[in-house]
Amino acid sequence: MSIDFRYPQISDLRRRARARIPHFAFEYLDSGTGDELAMRRSRAALDEVMLTPKALLGQPEIDLSTTIMGRRYGAPFGVSPVGMTGLFWPDAERLLARNAVRHNLPFGLSTVAAAAPEDVGPVMGDQGWFQLYPPEDIDHNLDLLDRARAAGFHTLVLTVDVPGPSRRERSRRSGLQTPPRITPRVFLQSALRPVWSLTMLRQGMPRVRTLEKYVEKTGRTGHVGLGRHRAPTPDFLRILRDHWDGPIAAKGVLDPEDAVMLRDHGVDIIWVSNHGGRQFDAAPGAPTALPGIRAVLGEDAPILYDGAVGSGLDVLRAIALGADMVMLGRAWLWGLAALGPSGADHVTHILTDDMHSAMTQMGIATPKEARQRLWS
Repeated sequence: MSIDFRYPQISDLRRRARARIPHFAFEYLDSGTGDELAMRRSRAALDEVMLTPKALLGQPEIDLSTTIMGRRYGAPFGVSPVGMTGLFWPDAERLLARNAVRHNLPFGLSTVAAAAPEDVGPVMGDQGWFQLYPPEDIDHNLDLLDRARAAGFHTLVLTVDVPGPSRRERSRRSGLQTPPRITPRVFLQSALRPVWSLTMLRQGMPRVRTLEKYVEKTGRTGHVGLGRHRAPTPDFLRILRDHWDGPIAAKGVLDPEDAVMLRDHGVDIIWVSNHGGRQFDAAPGAPTALPGIRAVLGEDAPILYDGAVGSGLDVLRAIALGADMVMLGRAWLWGLAALGPSGADHVTHILTDDMHSAMTQMGIATPKEARQRLWS
């Protein structure tokens, strides 16, 4: 039986991943914060988006390519930065970067990934977006930007919805610490997943390599696991804007007023997100925020989206609501955890094939035409 028949949906990969990786790793990736209402609101809001199929339009010549800030990508979706990516499969960051090169997708690397910019740069081609969780020291921030630029990253992503840590109670219950430590509980959970454990042994427990340069060996504080975290301010954004000569995206925007303010402070791309429901449980579902932000920014402003996306149809739903590009985080990691190195390619296939199927039903040739099919 082919892989497409065994795992036709990303939800199938999630189930397979749960059986292959330790409980603490699954809980870290799968969970939100609080009662996980914000996470569920995003899913419920996407489920309510209906698109109109049209009759007698024949077979459209589908073109998924999408341009953001002058760069043309092969599809309107990409790899969102995720913290501790290497926890879910060894060398995950480079595997995802190579997949992004093969399919011409944007690739986001988190400051708190297990691989540093220098590790990923040689294999990511021209696909690199670097996501900044700002350390407290300004000089460390500027050095991070210099390292990212030298490694080949061209777009900076400033996460603006993490002024401080969230509780993420479900992840805490699993016993995971950041960075990961081998405790008896972690050891037992790992022993119950021998394929993951044996594969992980080849490179050791993942570390937050990017930040190790800036942290004294005796210090380990802050939500990112290494060093103290800086809450972004307009003054800090101006410093980044003066130092970074490429596009800047602000990730974690839900308020139209914030979107306009960020644009006026020099942000090039607004990224609509409620952080996967992992930061503030009273936040609205991210799809709910999209139309209002598109309305205040106008049709030409680049807008990205993430949250609860589990199919190519969901990508089209988000585009119909106002997004230009849809970024996925958990989905890629379910693929790697379920299938190993081939998992990212299979996620790309699921999304692409589902988009072709849905666009054929709607009789549209490009993803943005989905806005004309939004059921009202």
